[in-house]
Amino acid sequence: MTKKIIVTGGAGFIGSALVRHLVLDQAAEVVVIDKMTYAANRANIAAAESTGRCRLLVEDICDQRRMADIIASEAPQQVLHLAAESHVDRSISGPRDFIETNVIGTYSMLEGARSYWSGLDAAEKAAFRFLHVSTDEVYGSLGPGGLFHETTPYDPSSPYSASKAASDHLAKAWFRTYRLPVVVSNCSNNYGPYHFPEKLIPLIILNALEGKDLPVYGDGSNIRDWLYVEDHAHALALIVSKGRPGETYNVGGRNERTNLQVVERICDELDRLVPGDRPRREQIKFVTDRPGHDHRYAIDATKLEDELGWRAQENFETGLAKTVRWYLDNPGWWTPLRKSVYSGERLGLTAPQKA
Repeated sequence: MTKKIIVTGGAGFIGSALVRHLVLDQAAEVVVIDKMTYAANRANIAAAESTGRCRLLVEDICDQRRMADIIASEAPQQVLHLAAESHVDRSISGPRDFIETNVIGTYSMLEGARSYWSGLDAAEKAAFRFLHVSTDEVYGSLGPGGLFHETTPYDPSSPYSASKAASDHLAKAWFRTYRLPVVVSNCSNNYGPYHFPEKLIPLIILNALEGKDLPVYGDGSNIRDWLYVEDHAHALALIVSKGRPGETYNVGGRNERTNLQVVERICDELDRLVPGDRPRREQIKFVTDRPGHDHRYAIDATKLEDELGWRAQENFETGLAKTVRWYLDNPGWWTPLRKSVYSGERLGLTAPQKA
């Protein structure tokens, strides 16, 4: 029997990697719900749509009645909820969209799923899963040592991470109060193909190719744990199928790097593949740090590895090489975005937002 799955945010970066994995590798039938905001791109799921097992519904997850109708009519065995506003800098300059999409939208999806699930027979209820996909940023900032565990207290620093923390608490409350079979995942920084160029790695790749400055916040010492997006997609498919309801699973790549190390590695890889007139490290420019910038994130994925058997297939060097090569090979994907959607300007200004 072909599995029927709803993926919210499925035309975005992580969502589309998941959709491609579910459709192309697992032969599932997937319904994508996506508002198609600036960071979504239908080209991301073109290969999945071409199979006839993937359909896109352009809808707003904040429309609770519509979400309930879609879930009821599609009758999925699984709902994977990834739709979210996700860029920290944009949350600083415009937090309202983050509260609406990440908090109200998650509530809407949970209620739509609960309404559908409550009408299923016992066997269908037992098989149904709702996976809420979140971030390690809800945990706040680590010192020089230690790792984030599933039991780490929440301590969000930005409007983005606060909105995701709120949505995590909603998801867990819907399990505890209503017994809706919810599982939560929290991941480290993702990178890979189809990544919208506002994020660090694609921004640096494209700025470097265009001879522009390579902005590094502060002194570049902030540390992130990097996870190749296809490894994350495989983890999510595993968690929703085998994870225990009510549990949280952290997904990390065990690839800690400072931001400066990441930028320098990209420069060196581009110099090797497409040599220029000067080393691209000379384009690095240190800029004023982001407000509330967490110093270090690092995830302990032992629970996911031991309980469900997941293993990351890429380390940072192999994953970054694949990512750089993808951007070199796919200017037709990113050139229109750079010209008409986001050209690489600094985001994250703190001017107050009008009500």
